[in-house]
Amino acid sequence: MLENRPIPPTTSSSKALPSKGSSWKALLFGHKKEPASVPAGCRVYAVGDIHGRLDLLQKLWAMIEADAEGAPLHKVVIFVGDYVDRGRDSKGVIEFLIHAKLKGGEVICLRGNHDQSVLDFMADANFYRSWRKFGAPETLVSYGVTPPLFDDEAGFERARAEFAQKCPSEHVRFLQSLRYSHIIGDYFFAHAGVRPGIPLDEQDAQDLLWIRDDFLAHRESFGKVVVFGHTPQETVTRRTNRIGIDTGAYATGCLSAVVLEGIGCRIVAT
Repeated sequence: MLENRPIPPTTSSSKALPSKGSSWKALLFGHKKEPASVPAGCRVYAVGDIHGRLDLLQKLWAMIEADAEGAPLHKVVIFVGDYVDRGRDSKGVIEFLIHAKLKGGEVICLRGNHDQSVLDFMADANFYRSWRKFGAPETLVSYGVTPPLFDDEAGFERARAEFAQKCPSEHVRFLQSLRYSHIIGDYFFAHAGVRPGIPLDEQDAQDLLWIRDDFLAHRESFGKVVVFGHTPQETVTRRTNRIGIDTGAYATGCLSAVVLEGIGCRIVAT
């Protein structure tokens, strides 16, 4: 599959008008936008949606470790959320991430809408009506819980109570601790994307977890390049204002990471 393949950005033909007070050179020749970059001495691995595929996570992690080995850099691995649902081993994925450590680096886990759904179910059993449509049964089974068979509130509560008993407290704390976004250099990392026209530091949590069409249709800058998952694509897709890294691992067998170093951008994938 794809591995260490550089991905050039898709550029737009539109040109921004020079701002008031621009030099005569800028007025004549236009501004040259500097490419997005991460700080010197840093390498970032941003990993797409895992969705219960522990097998793919283990394989990609080994590839990341091999890629990072010996590099005299500070390495950061950022997971953009959706660790649970759909795949067979949500419990195993959470357990792996809790203990994941990278030599000479750090691991950052962001929150996805599916991860939030686990917490919503634990708070309200009737949330299962919404959650079961996108992967709840597989997650419950991975924790040894029998999913409700009928649209029955008593059945929802039984499953919630059993899940609360069988889900390790360490896993609950992990899900509760997940942050919504992270910034490194010229890159903003979030699960689903951002709301156009809203400053990055004022984004609503619901948008960071769920937004799709308004974000994907936006062609202008968000202030930083947004690296996101949530929307499955055939391959990692790079635009001038965003990089999509969800390659539908649970169905395709391809779990992808984008590697950012300096102004470089390449892919590592299973």
